[in-house]
Amino acid sequence: MMGKVKASDIMMEVMESWNIERVYGLPGDSVDTTVDALRKKKDEIEFIQVRHEEVASLAAASEAKLTGNIGVCLSIGGPGAIHLLNGLYDAKMDHVPVLAIVGQVSSSLVNSNFFQEVDTTEMFQDVAVFNKMVQSADSLPRLLDEGIRTAINQRGVAVLTIPDDLPAKMIPNTYKNVTGKENIFRTPAIEKQDIEKVIQLLQEAKHPIVLSGVGAKNSGKELKAFIEKNHLPIIQTMPSKGTIADNHPNSLGNVGKLGTKPAYEAMKEADLILLLGTNYPYVDYLPNKGCRGIQVDINPDVMGTRFPLDIAIEADVKDFLEAILSYGEVYKNDRFLLACQQTMSHWNNWMEEERSRKGEFIHPAFLMDSIEKIAKKDTIFSIDVGTSTSWGARFLRVQPTQSYLISAWLGTMGCALPGALAAKLNYPERQTISIAGDGAFSMVMQDFVTAVKYKLPFVQFVLNNQKLAFIEYEQQSAGQLNYEIDLHDIDYAKVAEACGGVGYTVRTPEELEKLLPTLKEVTIPTLVNVYVADDAPLPGKIVWDEAKGYGKFSVESIVQEHKMPTLPPLKEIIRQFF
Repeated sequence: MMGKVKASDIMMEVMESWNIERVYGLPGDSVDTTVDALRKKKDEIEFIQVRHEEVASLAAASEAKLTGNIGVCLSIGGPGAIHLLNGLYDAKMDHVPVLAIVGQVSSSLVNSNFFQEVDTTEMFQDVAVFNKMVQSADSLPRLLDEGIRTAINQRGVAVLTIPDDLPAKMIPNTYKNVTGKENIFRTPAIEKQDIEKVIQLLQEAKHPIVLSGVGAKNSGKELKAFIEKNHLPIIQTMPSKGTIADNHPNSLGNVGKLGTKPAYEAMKEADLILLLGTNYPYVDYLPNKGCRGIQVDINPDVMGTRFPLDIAIEADVKDFLEAILSYGEVYKNDRFLLACQQTMSHWNNWMEEERSRKGEFIHPAFLMDSIEKIAKKDTIFSIDVGTSTSWGARFLRVQPTQSYLISAWLGTMGCALPGALAAKLNYPERQTISIAGDGAFSMVMQDFVTAVKYKLPFVQFVLNNQKLAFIEYEQQSAGQLNYEIDLHDIDYAKVAEACGGVGYTVRTPEELEKLLPTLKEVTIPTLVNVYVADDAPLPGKIVWDEAKGYGKFSVESIVQEHKMPTLPPLKEIIRQFF
């Protein structure tokens, strides 16, 4: 007679077969049987208890971004499931695989308006590539396996809603399936004629440029060889920062509001753009009409959605680069690269001036320079959304051996701390530095205690200017008066201490410099509450609409508030406008 086991126990076997090592979440009534199964497998699958489900889903998304493997989070149905949404949308929009295991009321009570009953299948419809509610215990292992497989294959979110009674039911222990990425994912072969067409377009161009994205992150060695051998300037999207060293001679940094002026100018001069593993959304920062386009991406659905193409190649970027490198040097003209390097040298000289700025308060550029000085060759930077994004993008010169973690497309505040948790859990030997503004950190600061509980030593910098500074400048650039951007101050160092960690407060450049040696090697979670100067993270290139907005803001301040507004120094505005 065939033996039977709990459905929840077979769930764990399926997860083990996919090499899932941890689950982020909180226990609760509608997932208790699943949590009990995790308890039995605690030596194989680690359960990380967070203090808010949003942190669970954000950490799972961060794990997927860092490792390339599927991240997993778990919550009860109803309010817990609702809390997961933010992190799941982060995973969806940054195209990484995450599995959410969600509880539900017992199957006999579904659709009875029972306590905490929410139609999770409907709620998760937009965020998920796989979204099903289990109808029978026998189908649970198959649906779990299908969800994991779909999330990995489509680089998205899988949600499996499980009524409370089903995991405890006894089912035959017969489910088995083939697992592993190699069994579900095949990259298309590259045609020789496609490579030859790319070479022809390159050789016809006078101002070619490369824009690389997350799809090129695993091909840094090949990408470096390609741009060096063919004298090509390169711009990297924010989430791919560090694939090519930020201080590489061919690098023009990032493009867009948070990018560099040389990158913007090179884009507008380009007559050929190679989009490698990116579906960059800000079309105003892409080349002008008439520029030819080549796009290489594993996802054919994104081809030509942002920029008109002459050639579209469905392929892994690494395979493409290896193929074209086999032809040797195919582009010999270095004049455009040399011109870009000249403008970049002026930009870098300016950035060095900013890095050394000292005053009564700590300038954010000086802080980033200080952080860079304590960073190790394999540091993981977890960067929050807000002005910390701006300063990190501009002043942290990330290297290929380091990692740079952000919420790129959703741009959710509160992502840095969950990212740091995931970083230390997955790479305990690597230094992790988390950077967040006071507005962003206060959204998730309760989970600093999670770092303490699991003994995860990293440094959390809080840029404290007692305001939503990025919103301040968004309002100004739109010509609006500032409203409700000021934040009441919190002693974040005491928060860290209350959680059982270490907290420091620094207010001057001298205090920061004195503390730096201590921060290079920390053995427990450490927070540094940094009072920073309220300075404008101006775009690398101020476009005309932004200039008009600042002008309108100045007039409105005088007319309505009868005072001259505080604006960035004229010298900086001129540098970034002209």
